Amino acid sequence: QVQLVESGGGLVQAGGPLRLSCAASRTIFSFAAMGWYRQAPGKQRELVATITRDGNTNYADSVKGRFTISRDNTKNTVYLQMGSLKPEDTAVYYCNADLLLGATTVRSWGQGTQVTVSS
Repeated sequence: QVQLVESGGGLVQAGGPLRLSCAASRTIFSFAAMGWYRQAPGKQRELVATITRDGNTNYADSVKGRFTISRDNTKNTVYLQMGSLKPEDTAVYYCNADLLLGATTVRSWGQGTQVTVSS
């Protein structure tokens, strides 16, 4: 079983930066992809950014140019560097990891970390 632990959330003023970390309990190179999702109150969970084993990245249109996802295989950690934060970025941010077991994809989730952006 994979454990993912997010950290780095908090309260930040609009326009400011924040970096989230997601530490995995096993080597992240074993995952086909990892990503960050977020869920605001009353809304569905939505994709923020993903990064594959090969380092290919994908971003939601709403965060392109402001957020950067990266990974450090030596620390088994994935990061989400957030900049130019807006109040609408306020949400619980979740890390996930996709592990391929044959033809099956097993997705694991962290417990989430709260990000609050004040105007």
